[in-house]
Amino acid sequence: MDTVTTAELTRSSESRSWDVLETLTKIYLFTYNLIQFLGFLWIFSSITVQLALEGTDSVHHTFDYCWIMMFICQILAVVEVINPALGLVNTAVFPAMVQVMGRNVILFVIFGSLAEMQNRIVVFFVFYTWSAIEIFRYPFYMLACVGVEWRLLTWLRYTSWALLYPLGTLAEAVTVIQSLSIFDESDLYSIPLPAALGQSISFSFTLKLYLFVMFLGLFINLRHMNSQRRRHFIRKEFKVD
Repeated sequence: MDTVTTAELTRSSESRSWDVLETLTKIYLFTYNLIQFLGFLWIFSSITVQLALEGTDSVHHTFDYCWIMMFICQILAVVEVINPALGLVNTAVFPAMVQVMGRNVILFVIFGSLAEMQNRIVVFFVFYTWSAIEIFRYPFYMLACVGVEWRLLTWLRYTSWALLYPLGTLAEAVTVIQSLSIFDESDLYSIPLPAALGQSISFSFTLKLYLFVMFLGLFINLRHMNSQRRRHFIRKEFKVD
């Protein structure tokens, strides 16, 4: 009897520990998604308000009034690669890594490093499409943490990407193309070579290769999102039946 009682107590203790861990994980994921949602909602709202108040002149100043919040949100987004790697969320690591690292190149390497790029119209399109994507994505995951589903939000989450992802990638590609000549002229991030081989390899060469990777990443993300959409709605159909 004592052995049975001890085994039962051990199982009960382990069960409680797992329940506590699961609760803490849900609180962590809910809080993270809430913070990111509020951050990107602030960016989206700020751009919209500035556009309404100042007209098209405001698009040249998008970076000036949004860069701090965008930097914070994008730094926090690194955990979206860590979470699936640790098994905290049921999603693939690679698509998350493609999106996070791709945005890091655009935001930190190009916009953050080149003052000449910061007042260009393309910043408006990049920031607007990114924030438009995230104001649907983060609240969807936030509600999923507490087992709540809002049908309209679910539909937007699994439908809006078909338009917003290609538009975002197009804006990112324009950003890269516009930055090539600036990197060539400034030699920023260029790779020095021995005198026998030449002067240096311009960073623009790396960005040209990245353009190919960018559209490959778009294909991977679109395929991933389409797979998620089909799985979600097919599962819903089965439940209805």
